[in-house]
Amino acid sequence: MMIVVIHQNNRVVAIERGVVIEAIESESNIARQLFQLAKKYPEDWLLWCDTASKDHINYKALPELFHHKRMMHSFGDGVFLGPNIGFVENSPFIKINKAVQYPTWLMNSKVGGIHSNVLNAIETQVVKDVDFSYFINSLAKQLMPLGLFCYHSPGLLKKPVLSQVEKASVKTFFRFVKQHYKTRWLVFLFINLWIYKKQVHILALLSALYYKKRILPPGVLDAVPIQSSKPLSAPVSIDVIIPTIGRTNYVKAVLRDLAKQSHLPEKVIVIEQDPDEWSVSELESELTKEWPFIIKHIFTHQTGACNARNLGLKYVTADWVFLADDDNVLEPDLIQCILAKIKILGADAVTTSYLQKNEKQVHHNIIQWQTFGAGNSFLNSKLNSEVRFDEALEHGYGEDADFGMQLRNKGTDIIYVPQPSILHLKAPIGGFRTEPVLPWNNASITPKPSPTIMRFHLKHRTNEQLLGYKTSLFVKYYRKQPIKNPIRYFRAFKQQWNQSVLWADKLAKQNTDN
Repeated sequence: MMIVVIHQNNRVVAIERGVVIEAIESESNIARQLFQLAKKYPEDWLLWCDTASKDHINYKALPELFHHKRMMHSFGDGVFLGPNIGFVENSPFIKINKAVQYPTWLMNSKVGGIHSNVLNAIETQVVKDVDFSYFINSLAKQLMPLGLFCYHSPGLLKKPVLSQVEKASVKTFFRFVKQHYKTRWLVFLFINLWIYKKQVHILALLSALYYKKRILPPGVLDAVPIQSSKPLSAPVSIDVIIPTIGRTNYVKAVLRDLAKQSHLPEKVIVIEQDPDEWSVSELESELTKEWPFIIKHIFTHQTGACNARNLGLKYVTADWVFLADDDNVLEPDLIQCILAKIKILGADAVTTSYLQKNEKQVHHNIIQWQTFGAGNSFLNSKLNSEVRFDEALEHGYGEDADFGMQLRNKGTDIIYVPQPSILHLKAPIGGFRTEPVLPWNNASITPKPSPTIMRFHLKHRTNEQLLGYKTSLFVKYYRKQPIKNPIRYFRAFKQQWNQSVLWADKLAKQNTDN
């Protein structure tokens, strides 16, 4: 059942539950009203909307949007916290593609929803702010890293509805940063606004220091079940893509692990690379042996993981594809367990835990992931025609993160699952047999950061995120470089930054030309 809380000017004006209009107690705090309803109706979905949107809610789409209980959706014209939030958070959750369902903790009071189970799980541990926009953004910011799936969802409304967008004041914005980030980011915010926007907010900075950080315990959502109502046919077929260069023994080990899987892949696509034009395959004799799956072997003299994985994607015919590395160690039930998790989550892209030997696991919850693992991810094959590894980033860094951003901008969220985990051996041989010759290697001014990283930021981050990254890099890099005179360092860094932008633009043009 859906309960709709209709509000105007930060006050509840009506509550609808089916055809019944609920009696409204004297309650001006929308957040407190939601918690009261959650206690009374513990198995219902709670929606909020402003008066302008109440007749445009897309009720037919709601079951598909809210397909498990650990979710929070919202939609609206603007962002309560404004673009300056990019100065303190360099994540994929800030630059929202408003045309698709996009993962973000930036919530909007125009229309949205959450399940009563979630509110009941945290009722005694959160502050019920009178400012409803502040409350829902604070709630999502705290709960997203703990396993609440948060989205900007245009599908909530049948058609866009214009209404006044509430904006946080400067004082409120500084308070939000203090309550949800480490204190140093408050200082970075002040500096960035001063440098890039010529704004000096000393009073807002000082007043924010009086507020305590909001922290919820890690297991606060454990009692809220995840069981997607999305249909998923079984059994599900899966192909595996393995790019490799000069690591024959490791590939053999991965193939043996795949042959022991309780849910066997249908096809394993091995892309073997060797830059020597006169070379022959080191794997052919092994790959022609009898295996419990089809092997598609591609031997190429063109090196690069982007090209190799793109070649592999062309040959995928199964329902799902496992993007693997050639130095993975796979438990026998890995594929079976991941496919079971996919069904529970209703996900189209899943990245696993990917630890090296003796490395401790940091993330223990199923969460929306900030990046994408090109060697430890499972992808619905229906997406293969929509995304490709950007070959302009070949031999550089950021191609897997870029692939993840392509997925998000197509409306596909990436979910991290802590178990089962894949062991990454981080094999010391193979990879680039010789150091790749990049066009900027011999430039008179060394670009900083790497042009491939710069290209990623220019493509997938807001202007404020880019400038915030610039400030952060400026501070961190100072300790690692030989110039200690601050004025000389500033000039040198500016030249290196501009050089990186120049090469990143050339990479973008190269990608367009191709």
